[in-house]
Amino acid sequence: MPLMPILMLGAGALVVLGLLAVAFAGPSPARASARRMTALRARHSDSAGAIVEAQMRRITQGRGNKMDAAAMRFLPRPALLKKRLAMTGKNWTVGQYGMATLGITVVVGMLLALKGLPILLALFIGLILGAGLPHFVVGFFIKRRGAKFNSKFPDAIELLVRGLRSGLPISETIGVVGSELDGPVGEEFRTVADKMKIGRTMDAALQDTADRMGTPEFQFFCITIAIQRETGGNLAETLANLATVLRMRGQMKLKIKAMSSESKASAYIVGSLPFIVFGMIWMINGSYMQNFFSDQRLMVAGGGGLLWMGIGAFIMAKMVNFEI
Repeated sequence: MPLMPILMLGAGALVVLGLLAVAFAGPSPARASARRMTALRARHSDSAGAIVEAQMRRITQGRGNKMDAAAMRFLPRPALLKKRLAMTGKNWTVGQYGMATLGITVVVGMLLALKGLPILLALFIGLILGAGLPHFVVGFFIKRRGAKFNSKFPDAIELLVRGLRSGLPISETIGVVGSELDGPVGEEFRTVADKMKIGRTMDAALQDTADRMGTPEFQFFCITIAIQRETGGNLAETLANLATVLRMRGQMKLKIKAMSSESKASAYIVGSLPFIVFGMIWMINGSYMQNFFSDQRLMVAGGGGLLWMGIGAFIMAKMVNFEI
């Protein structure tokens, strides 16, 4: 067995062991002491707002382990990543995300290097896949959960309208919606109702949910309730009109998706075909395709082809992307 694959396997194992040691090393004592002091001041504060915030932190903050603390130190923008993981509706942690990224990077890089790819190029491709694949998976689950929420959200608003017309207050009606509906809509309305039970205002609870969901539909709902609380008026009729608008908006999205599906399918096939052919030829005759990484003329031609494919994919994506 050649010496280079053995050295690469040993280096990869050392990197994995080093990162695992750092992951289980735990947070710094200074940061832990600062967090304890902040919690102690909030616990003994006389301000009602500080007490409510302390209760919210104890309820909503998950128990992060040492792996999460290490991942939040190494991964870029950990606050945004934690928010994206919460938007999926899964119990995924930042530490699990970091371990998935590390595992994909190391495994893909080692496999490509063993197949004869240059070491730096193999590590670069492994890093791209390790950083991109978990990101796209999280984005897929966020998009799927948002679609489920938007499909049932008009029904939740209509249930709110029926509760308001029967004489129930808006705060109690939100709890009824959370208990009656399942899926993401019921989960989010139950979260709003729980926050209001511990002293959070309805506007603040709704805005927290809107910031976490990131959907325009729920932002419309929050703005509608906020305007009605300031100006007055018939809230049931306003919400009924909002439900009608959201249904029409959803129907328009489905029509646009149906009209652009053929173009999207063509773009996916045309864009993926060169890479599929390249991979198939690599599996059949790897030495032939290695010229793309040694011959400067082929490297320039491949880089130019990737550039033009990227420009074409960008143009096609803009042609089928419509703002509603």
